[in-house]
Amino acid sequence: MNDLEAGISASDPDWKRENPQRFWDPSRKFLRSIRRYQHAMETQTFWAGIARRKWALTHQFWSLVTQAEIPKATRLGGGLLLPHPNGVVIHPEAEIGPNCIFFQQVTIGAVAGKKGLPVIGGHVDIGAGAKVLGPVHIGDHSVIGANAVVTKDVPAYSVATGIPAQVRPR
Repeated sequence: MNDLEAGISASDPDWKRENPQRFWDPSRKFLRSIRRYQHAMETQTFWAGIARRKWALTHQFWSLVTQAEIPKATRLGGGLLLPHPNGVVIHPEAEIGPNCIFFQQVTIGAVAGKKGLPVIGGHVDIGAGAKVLGPVHIGDHSVIGANAVVTKDVPAYSVATGIPAQVRPR
């Protein structure tokens, strides 16, 4: 059964995907530190200030453990999975939709001389080593192949592979 048949939503986040499954679960604990920091930023109380500091330190710890660079203020859709978070880099102003999966060494970032950043739709799978660069939009339920370099829009329900990425229907 493929993911489309499994009914993974591109709009409704599945928050259970981010819950730590065991004591040593670096990627999920890293995401939890980002989520809790963002929640503490929404509240302006004394205790929220302490919580912000705690979650900022926790974020630093898990950033070192996972070797991932995802800033605390990044807009991440719920249900994000990072099975192998090593080397994942996400620009702080990029937008990530719900229920995505990013494998190791994925980069979501800007291109020098171009304005705009990637907007990743819901339920997008990005393979190991892939780069999504510049003002591109990746449609819902798309797949970006391993080591692909995406610099142009990818429509929904598509597969992008190669350098530069070639797009075909899923």
